[in-house]
Amino acid sequence: MAWFEPENVIAVLTAALGVATSAGVLWYERRVPRRRRIGYRVQMDTPIGSGVSQGRANVRLGLFSETPDMADATLVLLRIENDGSQSIAHDDYTGRGDQPHGLTAEFTGRTVRGVAVTHSPGADHLMDHFTPAAGLRHTGAYIRLPRVPLNRNEHVKLLVLLTGATVGSPIRVTGGIRDGEVSPNQALRPDEKPPVFSRSARIITVALTLCVVTLASIILVRNTPPPPIECAPGSLTVTGSTAFAPVLEATERELEHKCEDVRIEVRASGSAEGLRRLAGEGSKPGRARATVALSDGVRPEAYTELSATPIGLSLFHLVVNDDVPVRDLRLGTIRRIYRGEILNWQEVGGPDLTIKLISRDAGSGTREVFGRRVLGSGEPPFSSRDCTTRSAPDVPYIRCELDGTEEVLSTVASVSGAIGYGELRGGRDTKGLHQLAIDGTTPSIETIGSSPYPFRETEYAYTYGRPPAGSPAAGFLDYLRHGGGQGIMREHGHLPCASPEGLRLCAGD
Repeated sequence: MAWFEPENVIAVLTAALGVATSAGVLWYERRVPRRRRIGYRVQMDTPIGSGVSQGRANVRLGLFSETPDMADATLVLLRIENDGSQSIAHDDYTGRGDQPHGLTAEFTGRTVRGVAVTHSPGADHLMDHFTPAAGLRHTGAYIRLPRVPLNRNEHVKLLVLLTGATVGSPIRVTGGIRDGEVSPNQALRPDEKPPVFSRSARIITVALTLCVVTLASIILVRNTPPPPIECAPGSLTVTGSTAFAPVLEATERELEHKCEDVRIEVRASGSAEGLRRLAGEGSKPGRARATVALSDGVRPEAYTELSATPIGLSLFHLVVNDDVPVRDLRLGTIRRIYRGEILNWQEVGGPDLTIKLISRDAGSGTREVFGRRVLGSGEPPFSSRDCTTRSAPDVPYIRCELDGTEEVLSTVASVSGAIGYGELRGGRDTKGLHQLAIDGTTPSIETIGSSPYPFRETEYAYTYGRPPAGSPAAGFLDYLRHGGGQGIMREHGHLPCASPEGLRLCAGD
């Protein structure tokens, strides 16, 4: 039967233990008599004479260096307190009726030479009892203490001047208390703070806490919720846009850290190559469902079997080498440069340096966006293999093509007179280059809704057909659009399409 399953048995026993603990505390409070207790503790025992030895070290100088009979003087601070659960009255001391004193302090091997008494703050009445008439006196190694009534937590301190023995010789307090005891205690030192809860309260709290934690653990084990949609178990390959690769790699790290059974591999090889690969996986249904391709812009019309999911609005920028102090170019001027009509930076207010065009390869989505959004046409043929010299003598401009965004940016930073492009956050940590404004406007996520800045594009995630619910591809896309992926996209300079402003801009872009 379900009632006798192991977790149910454990839950019932744990609950019973909690109830029994509470009942035991109540019974103890009502039935067990509270005890009276006087505790004592030596808080100081120090030499003050000129010849007292302490361990192996001899004290050669002291307060009584010129008084021979006090050469072995020691000073002891003895604390005596009511640390029980009840007050102690005069009649609670059980000494013989003809003896006025209630307690005896013994300093083995030493002679008491003088006593000073202090008391708890606000307990001035205690001093009325420390008089010879009340029973306070000392002889030899003994101090007779009067029958002092002590409320709970009240204490007295005896500062005792002694001679005749070394520091550390035994000290004890004796006497009788009705329904109680006199014994050494663990009283706090003057510079220590008392605990917030008593020892019994701490034990009970720990026991009840363990009961509650055990019960909660059983409930959680029995009612473990299904994993979040983004944690659908399995393997996934994400390919495509190199401009979007930083977002994909950060998302990969987040999901693999969050989800135990998710494995993601990012292969950023360019938008065109990613779409070709995804289309090619169509003949392998299992592989097609485990692949997502990111593209800067819409897919070619030939890939009718690929389903698009708008992910984010990406911003791109033009960058130039720091040897060129130009910070802003008109859109028409940029087009003339890329048509080969302007070959030297001197023609646009810069230094006498040959312009070197650092471009992406033909399969790049970033290059396709640049041609469509900025140039209004494609880029001219490449004319250089090393990005510094012409390999085609009949072409007046220098233009090379590179495989990835990071390679473009590092080349612009290292080649004097170079100009190139990439996604907005790319190159922000690269020394040797700076951003160009277009017609006086710079790319910014904060102003993207009202800015005329042209170099931008919607990023799409493509799958072969719609990914089935519960698949790694569906979980990945949901996290990228609606989960933590939104923060990752903003961090890398992209506006999430699922955000309120992104819904409008991605739909009309």
